Amino acid sequence: MKALLVDQHSESPTMKLGEYPDPEPGDHELLVKIKSTALNRADLLQKKSKYPVPEGESPIMGLEMSGIVEAVGKGVRRFNEGDCVFGLLGGGGYAEYCTIHEEMAIPMPDYLSFEEAAAIPEVFLTAYQALMWLGELKEKETVLIHAGASGVGTAAIQIAKKIKKAQIAVTAGSKEKLELCRSLGSSLQVNYKEQDFSEMIRENFGKNSIDLIIDFVGSPYWEKNIDSLSMDGRLVFLSMLGGAKVKEMNLVPILRKRLTVRGSTLRNRSSEYKMKLTAEFWNNTRELFEKEQITPVISAIFDWQDVEKAHKMMSDNKNAGKIILNRM
Repeated sequence: MKALLVDQHSESPTMKLGEYPDPEPGDHELLVKIKSTALNRADLLQKKSKYPVPEGESPIMGLEMSGIVEAVGKGVRRFNEGDCVFGLLGGGGYAEYCTIHEEMAIPMPDYLSFEEAAAIPEVFLTAYQALMWLGELKEKETVLIHAGASGVGTAAIQIAKKIKKAQIAVTAGSKEKLELCRSLGSSLQVNYKEQDFSEMIRENFGKNSIDLIIDFVGSPYWEKNIDSLSMDGRLVFLSMLGGAKVKEMNLVPILRKRLTVRGSTLRNRSSEYKMKLTAEFWNNTRELFEKEQITPVISAIFDWQDVEKAHKMMSDNKNAGKIILNRM
């Protein structure tokens, strides 16, 4: 099959179209002809050999896909050839075909296009895990979502708003991105390039007013995050794009406010964990997607052979929502 592979012979790693062995479905797996996949920041790290591929997963990039079932393993009960599906992958989305366990595959509704379906799995499952499982979000709590216009950010705003009726504050770096966050359900939008988010939160919500923070930035926001959290507040790290080391750390507020600090990635979780997460997420959001109360946010769609242009858009932080690759 054709697949996008990393060319390590150039001055900097670049993607090239090449050949790779066809995947073979196991007993409980589907062989899927991929129609669309989507970019994630993990792709850019893996491209630079900074994100090891979990054991047993495809070395091909691509953590999500939508497509048509081409063949099924002998133990498959939930799907048949010709069914349209989408789902989370451990790797392998940048290719013509992939395999996926039937419990990880989600039946694709008629109201979703292949591009829309491919924009859902990684960011919505990551956001659901962060808010519901790790952040233990409760009804009408106040949430701060950094990088609110990112793929995970746009998913998190919608989940928090529609499932838990949360009050939401976000940070983003442009007027357009802040407006997108507002349209999705945030009530306070902070331009981190021009404003201090902790001061804006105090002015609008009060001191120590944030119950849960979802953070992708890391060390630059540590002190202000801790300062903004309420009693029994929770801080969930999903990435540390701004830095991972805090030079000076005052631990007293963690004790005084009984704070919880957690971190997580999704790709290296067990298959059983991801199957359970997929099932719970879709059970709790399927009707919301159908009623368009929750929707995937797509920033751009590229032909998969233009993957370098797509990667540059993401590395330049110009996307608001997901970047899609299609026409495999």
